[in-house]
Amino acid sequence: MADNVVINAELRTKAGKGSSRAIRRDGKLPAVVYGAKTDVETITVDLIEIQKLLNTGAFLSTTYDIVVDGGKKQMVLPRDVQFHPVTDWPLHVDFLRLAQDAMIAINVAVHFLNEEECPGIKQGGIINVVRHDIELNCPANNIPEAIEIDLSGLELGDSVHFSSITLPEGVTSVIDDRDFTIATIATPSALKSDEEEDAEAAEGEEGEEGETEEHNVEVEATSQKSEE
Repeated sequence: MADNVVINAELRTKAGKGSSRAIRRDGKLPAVVYGAKTDVETITVDLIEIQKLLNTGAFLSTTYDIVVDGGKKQMVLPRDVQFHPVTDWPLHVDFLRLAQDAMIAINVAVHFLNEEECPGIKQGGIINVVRHDIELNCPANNIPEAIEIDLSGLELGDSVHFSSITLPEGVTSVIDDRDFTIATIATPSALKSDEEEDAEAAEGEEGEEGETEEHNVEVEATSQKSEE
């Protein structure tokens, strides 16, 4: 397993909105570290560094090592990020302190591989993604970056269920009472529309035949009455 990215931090002694604004003006970001039955630490981290980590798209599902004022490393998991409502820049981060043997529930992204080799897609099908991520119970030191699913053998109408994927050692699904669907290779709406039109046309022909038969019966009944 690769070493965690190290985030350097500094302790901050002042709290409050005024202090936080001053911290941000200096290019820093207020944050807290909590958990593992240890006191909460109020810290500042580099704003640009956190923004780069956020841009990876996996910030909230990746563990990091925080070093406060040059001290020892603490393994942490980002649990919450507050953003500015207009600029969308981060305003505050909460880090959960983790023990090496901790188990955590976390959403892990699903990545689909070999779309160009999928027979169902070659026939005009599309991937209907039911779950873009899966909530997993993971050891703190073994969180998968993503769950990869190979589409190369799937035909139109096939589904990918949780039971068909391989998880890293020690990792299990939070949902354990059913074999849920992750994705399907669905028939595109255009093909469905053609099938629906054909079905409607067939129903229309059957209706016309029925109306013709009813008309003939009515004509015959009228003729019989006339003869009587």
